[in-house]
Parts: sequence; structure tokens; C-alpha cells
Amino acid sequence: MANCPRTCEQSFGRGPAWSPGISSCVCTANVGLSMTKGGRTRLSIRPNNGSRPWRNWELPSSNGTGSADHHLESSKAGENGRVADSNKLGWPDFQADDDPLDVIVKLSRFYGSDPSIVLAGGGNTSCKVDDILYVKGSGTALATMTRDGFVKMDRHQLSDLATATLDADPVIREQQYKRAIMGAQCEPERGQRPSVEVLLHHLVPGKYVVHSHATIVNTLTCHTQGRKLAEEIFGDDIVWVPYVDPGFVLAMTLKQALEEHEVRSGGARAKAILMANHGLIVAGDDPDQVRAHTDQILQSISDRLGPDWRSQPWGSVDRLADTGPLVKIIGPALRGLLAESLDAPLKIVTFDDSETALSLIGSSSGPQLAKAGPLTPDQIVYCNSYPLWFEPQPGEDQDGLLQRLRAGIDRHTQQTGYAPKTVLVQGVGLFAAGDDFKLANAAREVYLDAVQVMAGATCLGGGMQGIQFMTDAQREFIEHWEAEAYRKQASAAGTAGRLAGKVVVVTGAAQGFGYEIAGALAAEGAAVVLTDINQPGAVEAAEKLRGQYGSGRALGLPINVTDGDSIANCVEQIVRTYGGFDVFVANAGVLKAESVKTQAPRDFRFVTEVNYTGYFLCVQQAAPVLALQRKANPAYTSDIIQINSKSGLVGSNRNAAYAGSKFGGIGLTQSFALELVTDGIKVNSICPGNFFDGPLWSDPENGLFVQYLRTGKVEGAKTIDDVRHAYEAKVPLGRGCTAADVVKAILYLVDQQYETGQALPVTGGQVMLS
Repeated sequence: MANCPRTCEQSFGRGPAWSPGISSCVCTANVGLSMTKGGRTRLSIRPNNGSRPWRNWELPSSNGTGSADHHLESSKAGENGRVADSNKLGWPDFQADDDPLDVIVKLSRFYGSDPSIVLAGGGNTSCKVDDILYVKGSGTALATMTRDGFVKMDRHQLSDLATATLDADPVIREQQYKRAIMGAQCEPERGQRPSVEVLLHHLVPGKYVVHSHATIVNTLTCHTQGRKLAEEIFGDDIVWVPYVDPGFVLAMTLKQALEEHEVRSGGARAKAILMANHGLIVAGDDPDQVRAHTDQILQSISDRLGPDWRSQPWGSVDRLADTGPLVKIIGPALRGLLAESLDAPLKIVTFDDSETALSLIGSSSGPQLAKAGPLTPDQIVYCNSYPLWFEPQPGEDQDGLLQRLRAGIDRHTQQTGYAPKTVLVQGVGLFAAGDDFKLANAAREVYLDAVQVMAGATCLGGGMQGIQFMTDAQREFIEHWEAEAYRKQASAAGTAGRLAGKVVVVTGAAQGFGYEIAGALAAEGAAVVLTDINQPGAVEAAEKLRGQYGSGRALGLPINVTDGDSIANCVEQIVRTYGGFDVFVANAGVLKAESVKTQAPRDFRFVTEVNYTGYFLCVQQAAPVLALQRKANPAYTSDIIQINSKSGLVGSNRNAAYAGSKFGGIGLTQSFALELVTDGIKVNSICPGNFFDGPLWSDPENGLFVQYLRTGKVEGAKTIDDVRHAYEAKVPLGRGCTAADVVKAILYLVDQQYETGQALPVTGGQVMLS
């Protein structure tokens, strides 16, 4: 495949956009085309198998070697489908001049980056320096911890608190405890809030303390015979703490358990603390000691489980055949149905049909286990206490499914007091919802972790009866606990911007103008899907935006806008990742300028197929998703925006193929607008002027400015600047169009609610509507 000799976009996937003998190649935006016809990729939106233990889960000890990409890898997709990046770190390089705060930052990031040990914003760490305790602040994440994320605490005041008597009433007691730990801060002016487990960290012996919710540990701590099993495996090397309410009560229970262990062991320090239905605490006077103790605990439980405990723990798995159509209905439907009000943004809904998810959702025991309740406080915080269990019916049409799904959500909300964050569709998979991808993905990860914990507990003895779920009283305390409400609020801090909460798809976005549009929309708070013929370029571009705006904020996918199957596949991957989308920007296009007297018919067809037919096919696949979201939420509106051209408003000399395709595009826009208005879809075109700063015009070797200078097209011009000034003079506002100008037009069209079927000029006055 030949490439364009200029620095503009790459050539079209089925043939060159430039070849010898053609007078000019002027590729505008990126050609949003890709892949072999009918080719499919599976989108990675979930971990391989949830969390995995060390030896039997193909993970090493905590030296950090090996891979632990639990975010978005799997059979669902190739690397093109990644929207979140795994950041599993190697064992830190500790330096001789590291101070204790440096050390605990490195330990925090190491363990916080491993999803088999810490998920979402869970876990906390601390270090002791004489009379000061530095403890993780509430609402911060271990994986991205910095020195500033720790709260400086006065250990003398914490010691006083450890001997205090607080009120017996749980509500009053927690208010007293909160005031006490807030008052023990050394630097209250920083406006931080210490981890609610700060007193626990103060009491645990050892300079460095790491508290985690390691999956493999919780297979044991969430077992009905957990204490007995722990004593069999570890003897006096561990301290067992029964489940009690977190905060002050947990700290006091731990204090007593530590005192009893000291007597029992003759003063020996325990290697770890196991807390029922909660997690693991490991402490040490240096990082190597923390690591050695952690590895020993994890490996010992892994050895007890054996190699096959994850293999269908609840019997055979029934997976429905061809679940794609169901996913494309349920994802968009849930986005609309779970919105907090008719005028609120739709939820992000991410889908998972991994072996881990289906081991529960496809088993006959699935409904019983799903309805049994939560295992840990983290599950309540990130997933709510109960998922919604939903069973699709054979032969059910879209309207029937939507009606039953609405009724199921209403019933669940009435029974529990909250809408579900996780929906388990029997034989299909797990749908997890949140205000943004970060929260939706956290719900997905944490629920998959719970499935793994249930599987491990099942295999440690007693079958399903071996799983220790939280009691109603324990669950209700967490549901109403102010400290967890604060942590939930802190972790849910939303993205600001005019497009916050929206998902925007941009075709032709791997580079150039399309990439600039996607980046600007991401800056306005959108999650953006960058699609392009250039699959590696789209993936790389999305990675750049994720690095700038955060995990889950950008997804790179291939698309062939002239192939309905390719577009349908792309839309399916978007639905599997985000549940749907809110704005579709049809930006992909090509331009091959030549006289009608000499232009080859194949070149005319090529331009028409991309610019005109491609727009039609994209709308054909996008509109059903947008319409379904509207059906689920009748107040919802969405947008399809075509990036057209000033050549769609006025003819273009020696450029008939391009201008004709753009004129036709406006006809499509007007027709789509009339048809889709009942689905709440606004359809508009934007007609930009010339992008003088782009490679089409400004490439120093083959740009139009240098070509026009060589051919003398601009009379009297002696330099490239002379040519440029001549063309800028044709624009009343004296300059060419920029991506920023077009983005402002996109934002206007999305914000407004009273225009559809319009062609909005962005030409600096060069083209005026008559």
C-alpha cells in the first residue's frame, strides 16, 4: 500500500490516496478506515480472571517480576481495545538516603499497583518516625501515592485515644472517634483526613505497616472456619481478628488480640494480622521484612488452595450463544435506566464476560450466591451490597427486555434503597455502572474479586457453606457509616467540563485534526473513542490521552467507514466498554482534487465512498444505540455531528469529487435530522474553512502553499508567506480555521437543544449563508 508522500494522513486501506499520475493528494483528517472486511477484534474490558494468587495464579512473589494486567486484557480484544492501563510495578529501588516517608511511598505504590492485593482506592499504609505517624489520607489511592498524600499524626494523642472510653451508641461513638483522630493531626491546616484505620496503624508494632485486601488472603478470611484454618496453616505466626465494626472498635479489638498473642507467643512479634471479612496487615522495620512476610502469607494460602480451585468452583457453566445482540441492548438500556434523574447524565456501563464472571453468572448456584450479601466493606463501598440478578428470556424483543429490565431495577431499588451498581445477566456476563469509567471499572473489578474470594472459600472446605458473608447488622453499619460515605464521595470526585459524563466517538482520530478534536473534547471532560484506519495510531493516540486525562478516558479502535460490518464491530466494542455513547463525530474523510476532464472514475468513487457512503453507514450503526438510550430515558438527547467543509456550501474548482461528497453529506444530515428527531438525536454538520496550519497547506515540501508558489498561481508572490497572506486575505477575519474553532462549534451544537439539520459554517466569514 502506497503512502501519501506528504506529511498528511496515511492512505486509504483499500488503495493509495496518492499514486503517480494523480495530480494531487489532499487527505483531510484521517481516513477512518481499517481492517479486512468483516474482521473482528474483541475488546479488552476486564481482567483475565480477576485476582490471581502467586504460585497457582501464575504470579510471582512480591519482587514485582511478571505481569499482572488485570484491567483490560483478555479474549475480548487485542491491544487495540485497551482503555485502562496496568501499572504493576517492580520491587522498588530503595536508596540509602531514602527517609521513612520515601520508603512508605514506594511500598504504597508497589502494593497499590498490584490488583491482586489492592483494588480501586482500598488499602492503607503508614510509617512511624519517633512520635509521629504518617498515615495514608482518606480518599487517596496507594497506586499513585505521594509524600503529600500522607497525614502527619501525633502518636501521643493516638495513645490517649487507645485508652479512652467512648460512648456505647455506635453513632455517637463514631462521631467521638472522628473528632479525636482529626484532632490528632499535626498539620490540620492542610485540610486532610486521615484513614479511619489510623489508630490501628498506631497500635501495630513495626515501623512500616501495609494494610491490604489481597484476594488470596480473603479466600481464608471470608471462610466460616477462617480462624481454624489460619491457625492450622500459620500457628502463632499470625494474629486473627474476628469481624467487628471498622474504626475504633476494630482498633480496640486488635489491641486486645495483640496483647493475647504476646502472652501466647512469649513476646514474639506476629508476621501478619488476618482480619475476618476484611483483609491483611503486614508490618516490618524495613521494606524487605514487609515483603518477606507478605510473600509467605500469600504463598502458604496458595499452597493450601492447590492449582485448580478456580476451575468451575460451582459446577458447569452455561453461557448463552451469541450474546452480542443482548449486550448491545442491555448496555445502552442500563445507561439510561440507571441515570439518577431524567435530566442527569447517563451512567457509564462496562461489560465483562470473563471466565471469572461466568463461573458465577453461568452456574446454577449463581442466583443464590449473588443474593447472599457482601463479603467485605470494600464490596459495599464500590458495588453496593447486592447486585441485580437478571435472566433474559428466549426470543424476547428489545421492548420486552427493556420493560423487564426497568421493572427489575425499580424492584431492586425499592427493596434495597439504592439502584444497582452491578447487574448480573444470567449466561451473559456482568454489567457494572458508575458516573465515569473509573467508578464503573472499580465496581467491575471489586465484584470480580468477590467472585474469586467466594470461589477460594468454597474450595477451602465446606463447599458454598464455607463462605462467610457479612451479617445484616455488619452490612448496615457500613452502608450508613459516615467514614465510608466520605471515602465513597472522595473516590467519586467527578471530572469537570462541559462534556463531563459523556462518551464521544471521533472517526479519523489517530492523528492530525481528528486527534486535536478528540483531545480538546477530552479536556472538556468527555471519555473519547478515537477510531481510525490506522489501528496502531489510534491505540497510541488514546494512550497519550489516557496519560494526560486518566485511565479509562480514551479508547483507540480500528474502523472502516465504508464497511458496515467493521463499523458494527467498532460500535459493539464501544458498548462493551462504556455501555454506549452520547456524541458521534463523523470526521473521517479524504480529498483527491483533479479536473473532471482527467480524474479517474475509481478516484471519484473512492472519495464518494469514504465521505458520503461512509457517513451514511456510520449513522446507520450509531443511531440505534442513541435511540435505545433515549427509549430508556425519555428526556435524554444525543448528537451526531458531521465534520463537513466549506466545500459543502459552495463549489470547489477542480475538486468536484470532494465538493460533491460534501454537498451530499449535508443532504444526508438534513434527512437524518428529520428522521431521528423522534429518537432525541440532533444531527448537524460543521463546515470548516481552510486549515492553513495543517500539512495539506503548510507542508514545506508538498503543501499547497509551496505548490502554488512554484506554479505562480498567486500573482506577484515571491515567498511562501506571500502565498499564505494572499489566501488569508480571502477570509474576512484574516486567518485560517483551526481545530479549536471547530471544537467550539461542536460544544455549541451539543449544548443547544433547538437546532437540528443545520450546516454550521466555521469559515471566518469566507462563506456566508444566503
